[in-house]
Amino acid sequence: MPLPIINSVASWILKKRIHQIELFIKYPHEVQEELLLSLVRTAEHTVLGKKYGFGSVKSYAQFARQVPVVQYEDFEPEIEQCRQGAHNVFWPTPIKWFAKSSGTTNAKSKFIPVSNEALENCHYKAGKDLLCLYLNNNEDSQLFVGKSLRLGGSKELYESNNTFFGDLSAILIENMPFWAEFSSTPSNRISLMSDWESKLPAIVNETINENVTSLAGVPSWMMVLLHRVLETTGKSSLLEIWPNLEVYFHGGVSFDPYRVPYRNLIPSNTFQYYEIYNASEGFFAIQDLNNSQDLLLMLDYGIFYEFIPMSDFGTAEATIIPLWEVEVGKNYAMVITTNSGLWRYQIGDTVRFTSVDPFKIRVTGRTKHHINVFGEELIVENSDRAIAAACKGTSAEVVDYTVAPIFMDGKSKGAHEWIIEFRAEPTDFEAFCTLLDDTLKSLNSDYEAKRNRNMTLNPPVIHQARKNLFYDWLKAQDKLGGQHKIPRLSNHRGYIEQLMEL
Repeated sequence: MPLPIINSVASWILKKRIHQIELFIKYPHEVQEELLLSLVRTAEHTVLGKKYGFGSVKSYAQFARQVPVVQYEDFEPEIEQCRQGAHNVFWPTPIKWFAKSSGTTNAKSKFIPVSNEALENCHYKAGKDLLCLYLNNNEDSQLFVGKSLRLGGSKELYESNNTFFGDLSAILIENMPFWAEFSSTPSNRISLMSDWESKLPAIVNETINENVTSLAGVPSWMMVLLHRVLETTGKSSLLEIWPNLEVYFHGGVSFDPYRVPYRNLIPSNTFQYYEIYNASEGFFAIQDLNNSQDLLLMLDYGIFYEFIPMSDFGTAEATIIPLWEVEVGKNYAMVITTNSGLWRYQIGDTVRFTSVDPFKIRVTGRTKHHINVFGEELIVENSDRAIAAACKGTSAEVVDYTVAPIFMDGKSKGAHEWIIEFRAEPTDFEAFCTLLDDTLKSLNSDYEAKRNRNMTLNPPVIHQARKNLFYDWLKAQDKLGGQHKIPRLSNHRGYIEQLMEL
């Protein structure tokens, strides 16, 4: 079958999904509560189902009264039982796959259960929906005429007691139908290579002669790969190598600091950027319109959503609300119940709703990734946007950054200390620092109040990192590769002091 016909047939099949998406947009409350009760019915005879009386649950309110909110540490004993071969602990069907993740806050590894239901009805379904929404908005797309350059953090899977663990991307590749590899590059063999420094040139060599029409991966690591592609080929633009390149599907970190650098790499007014929000625990939201930064929360992936307002997060007064009670503009910590048996699980991410009809969000950071030592309530969304504004105003490009507090010592006031690695240095470093500080003041009234006349906070202390500082730090932590991220904000000085020693 000729490629244009394949493209048309695939587009037609994917677009059929639009009607179902329109249904959950129209009836979000009903879809979510029905989904919750279905999850509860499915798991009522599991160990946890019996413990929390799932059999008697008839409503969300009853579920919320009977089931506690948990973090990974609370849930770890049950997960370990399943990893050792136990069944029917928190989900009735056997769980064979565990996505290993250390996150960016703890050195300790987490093993997130991934059921067969989650693979099919969440992760793979989301992959199809991403294409569906993109094609619905871009009817002239020729996406399927070429291949998608995927950049995961995949390492080989490891077996223990007939269960397997590894990066989520490795689990997804392992379970994909054989024909899916034909539409992707690099090959599974190279995608699953564990050594990043060997994997990078192998990806370049295999992909530069392909007809790549889309990119997919975390912006920071994808940029490393794309610069290596240009260095290897001697070209100045990716469009010279892949003239049919039309879209980049990205997620994992905020894209704000990377917008200008990517436009320099791909100088096209028609090239599209589509953001996704996924994690080992599930696939949550997808950008559903061209040129938008808002993500449509996907309500029929086997995930029930609850939210904790960040205004009282971590306090005795903290409230937990369902999706239909959220408000636009407020920052929330997300709690999920999933078809992998995660029950009222705090994922550790924070989001802000930009719309409730339909429900759309922006990812604002991590519950553990903020600075509030002095009451400034600084979140990653603030720092990313400030970096973007300072770069735009001084023609700079940032590779990565991290921020930590300088604590008061009785003699001096506090401050924030930044380490920033530039790909292109600012034309005026002092102007960069001023722009960054002023943008933070404009975005965050608490920060502005603490900075007013240096009342509590002195001006930020900003260091220019040497080349490859963050790369070397990640390498020392054995965290090179597509899914690992630099901790942007922290309430302690552990990360920044390690970096200063390198």
